[in-house]
Amino acid sequence: MADRIDSIIIVGGGTSGWLTAAYLARRLGTHRPDGVKITLIEASDIPVIGVGEGSFPSLRTTMATIGVDEAEFMRESSCAFKQGIKFVNWEHAPEDGRDRHYYHLFNFPRMMGGAIDLSPYWLMGCAGEGVSFADAVTLQEEVCEASLGPKRLDDKPYSSPMNHAYHFDAGHFGKLLKKTAIRYGVKHVIGRVESVNVAANGAIESLDVDSIGKLSAGLYIDCSGFFGAMISKTLNAPRRDLSDILFVDRALAIQVPCESDTDQIASATISAAQEAGWIWDIGLDTRRGVGHVFSSRHTDENRAEEIIRNYIGDASDGLNVRMLKMPTGYCETPWVKNCVAVGLAGGFLEPLEATGIAMAEAAIRLIADYFPRDGETEPVAKLFNRAMNERYENAVEFIKMHYYLTKRTDTEFWRDNARPETAPASLLEKLHLWRTRAPTMTDFSSVHDMFKRESYQYVLFGMGFRPDLTGRESEFPYVKEAKLEFQRIRAAAKKATAAMPDHRALLTDVYKNGFTPQHRAAEIGRVS
Repeated sequence: MADRIDSIIIVGGGTSGWLTAAYLARRLGTHRPDGVKITLIEASDIPVIGVGEGSFPSLRTTMATIGVDEAEFMRESSCAFKQGIKFVNWEHAPEDGRDRHYYHLFNFPRMMGGAIDLSPYWLMGCAGEGVSFADAVTLQEEVCEASLGPKRLDDKPYSSPMNHAYHFDAGHFGKLLKKTAIRYGVKHVIGRVESVNVAANGAIESLDVDSIGKLSAGLYIDCSGFFGAMISKTLNAPRRDLSDILFVDRALAIQVPCESDTDQIASATISAAQEAGWIWDIGLDTRRGVGHVFSSRHTDENRAEEIIRNYIGDASDGLNVRMLKMPTGYCETPWVKNCVAVGLAGGFLEPLEATGIAMAEAAIRLIADYFPRDGETEPVAKLFNRAMNERYENAVEFIKMHYYLTKRTDTEFWRDNARPETAPASLLEKLHLWRTRAPTMTDFSSVHDMFKRESYQYVLFGMGFRPDLTGRESEFPYVKEAKLEFQRIRAAAKKATAAMPDHRALLTDVYKNGFTPQHRAAEIGRVS
């Protein structure tokens, strides 16, 4: 009979380590006498990587579960709101100096009564000539284009008319999580793990820490980043290399101070395609985080730095650039015996859709849900590994689709990305099915799919993919109703842009006074 698990050791701090500690301390009752005891070991000389500062809407639920007030979270993490991603020049290279864009938004596309999908009617032109899919089926594109916030001061914490996530300062966020975890009873040890001791059955028996000696626990969580001190270096868990699918493997990052405290702050991540990769542009209250993600096989660091500085302009003069190496891949068995990997130790794809922190969130929720208090880790590991593999496979497919659907032929990077042999078979199968129909909910049957129909619709149609519905018109009899629905959405979008606050002004008020929820009789239009 297995020994009961009443203790956890987390190796590694940073966002993943402290998020894991705070969440599990809350879910597993670390502050209670009968709760699971958690120790986090953190080396003092390892900086936070902080490749991305974006998140999924799931972070709202995660932070609410941890028990941190939204205003406190935003204030202490220098948060801004994120309502989606604005993709610039991904379908085509810029022409005549003009940029073209589309949005992947967090609001779900509006559906007609009876859960009837509007996308076929958009494809049939019922929304009008030249109306983008995102603009046709949601209010949120207009809100983002006007640099407005997704909620108002008197909306309830973690609730909003517009679905939202956050941009944040990774260093500040980690400090908030650390403070919260320690308040919940997590023991913090400063030290370096010198050796990982393995028992005869292949499980981890103990750790030798330079500052404290030998430590042991029932479960070990590896948050040691790309190094994977326990899951990779000790337990030799196999890792799937994705460099043949996802080419970008480097990033140059620059923090650009705001010129004034009245500058507009974008409420979506800007992702601007470049000759051998893309640039992220994330607005916070005092600075922009700008990074050039690129493929080292298609360009070099000098050219990459030239591109990011040209993008930023004169504001980059005198600013330091930080180089990050990003090995793309994931651990195929992130739970081995009594050790489980979270964060970069478990895998990393690339920053494009902010999957990094979302994968960590998913992993720690599963650990809490599956927690093997009785010590029987094998069946739990099997469930966990299958779930995380499904998440990674779905995310790889979705991210690759952004590149594969490009019509850019201006550089080798984009031509290589559009070659069928570089795309997952699952993506090619879906695209084949969607030649004559729009994606449906049943195309995404797993609860562990990170991206479902709605996300695929935004990117497919944004990138110019058009299913041919010729000969199937009889399957879509609600043309009149669809036209009226598109009109209602546009009218509601005008109300939303009139009612929602300026993003920067909202952040200033939230930082100063927090949210002040009230019962609200009026709503923003009939749709959201």
